[in-house]
Amino acid sequence: MIRKIARSILTTYYKPVEKFINDPLKTQQDTLNLLLEHGQNTQYGTHHQFGKIQSEADFRRLVPIIAYEELRPWLDKIIVEKQSNVLWDSPVRWFAMSSGTTEEKSKYIPVTKESLFNGNYRAGYHMLGMYAIHYPDSAFILGKTLVLGGSQQVNQIGNGIYTGDISAIMMKNLPAPARRRRTPESIALLPDWEEKLEKLTKYAVNTDIRSMVGVPSWMLILLKKIVEETGKSITDIWPQIEVFFHGGVSFLPFQSQFEKIIPSQNMRYWETYNASEGFFGVQFSPASKDMLLMLDNEVYYEFIPIGEWDKEQPETVSLEGVEVGVQYALVISTSGGLWRYKIGDTIEFTSIDPYLFKVTGRTRQFINAFGEELIVDNADKAIFEACKQTQAKINEYTVAPVYFGDNNNGAHEWLIEFENPPADLNRFTELLDESLKKLNSDYEAKRSYNLSLGMPLVRSMKRGTFYDWMKYRDRSGGQNKVPKLSNDRRFVDSILQFIRSES
Repeated sequence: MIRKIARSILTTYYKPVEKFINDPLKTQQDTLNLLLEHGQNTQYGTHHQFGKIQSEADFRRLVPIIAYEELRPWLDKIIVEKQSNVLWDSPVRWFAMSSGTTEEKSKYIPVTKESLFNGNYRAGYHMLGMYAIHYPDSAFILGKTLVLGGSQQVNQIGNGIYTGDISAIMMKNLPAPARRRRTPESIALLPDWEEKLEKLTKYAVNTDIRSMVGVPSWMLILLKKIVEETGKSITDIWPQIEVFFHGGVSFLPFQSQFEKIIPSQNMRYWETYNASEGFFGVQFSPASKDMLLMLDNEVYYEFIPIGEWDKEQPETVSLEGVEVGVQYALVISTSGGLWRYKIGDTIEFTSIDPYLFKVTGRTRQFINAFGEELIVDNADKAIFEACKQTQAKINEYTVAPVYFGDNNNGAHEWLIEFENPPADLNRFTELLDESLKKLNSDYEAKRSYNLSLGMPLVRSMKRGTFYDWMKYRDRSGGQNKVPKLSNDRRFVDSILQFIRSES
């Protein structure tokens, strides 16, 4: 009876999803109207004449596209000057701290009660509904969920204003019934990563864990620690473990390790796209990792085609104008008070009925030092293929260009930390190169005859290198991510310098 009730609750969460799938364009228009209604009497809305906006074209004409640098002065009005009604017409009590992968300093992303409850939580319910509609036998809701998120920090940027990873903010504000099903706050919100690992391990081995939520790279570290300390497999410890809702980084490079550490045919992995700025996508079906764009969670989307990325005020297309197979940079307006904000992520639609997409990287995470236009999606797929053919497994990697010198052509330098190294690193490198050529015609052209781009230079890092480097940079745990690609050498050189200093 309990299982039947739980199943009924989960499947009802899918009904709103069906509604916006059936009328996506009206849903987005209604969202824009709602946002403008709340924003027109704010300081930002008055400054940009929201009252004159009668159409999407007016919105694009009157409101500029901004990045964090242009947003920050408006945030200072809230944080420093204690002003109200700045970006949104309800108070901002929380700021999500986002360092992402390419920035050294934290960004503060405003979170309102509307963006939290009508955005993040609503999309979370949609996630459960989409999963349950495909797996009506699901019983994970009857056990506990292991959440590996960030930490809460109190009063760091102003009286009565709280900061933390978006995962911590979501956990802190969860309704009591949902909170009881998850990792206790006293553990989940610990700021010290090492202490959190220890306490999570002790908690988890004695708990009926049936689902997990978190970033794959950090969750893998926790699971390895649990296996090492208990001497048991994850399925021995949690016989009813069912699903891992994951996001933050591509799952592809980590997939084989999860399948090894959780040796169960019944284990499922469900992709999500939940950033500090909002919850934008959820895997639509078991058939692929393509995600459904969340259209009814108080986020209005615009898309910058790849040729416009570097322009100061690029042309955007609305949802109605997107095409399959085109790289877009994401621009959002939200009930958190973000207006035409560039979040830096890039996506590619794989379907427009319904609107399915995959995250392909970041506008600042690419390599185009020699005209090769290499993106994270290319790199993830190529390294997956090389690992598959050599039975290798990786923990992390990062890539940077090697510039032309007196005695060398350009190249890409790959720092790869293997869990299981390939028997022949040269063969691995050849397979990596071959896969990149198949995936990226620009890369293939630049590799022709080794004229402008030589073979990849692959360096095998000792186990734990990336973890130690992230810890050294105070970027352990939470939503912190190792940068995969960089168009300069600052991260690769930082890692190599760190290795030299340690030895």
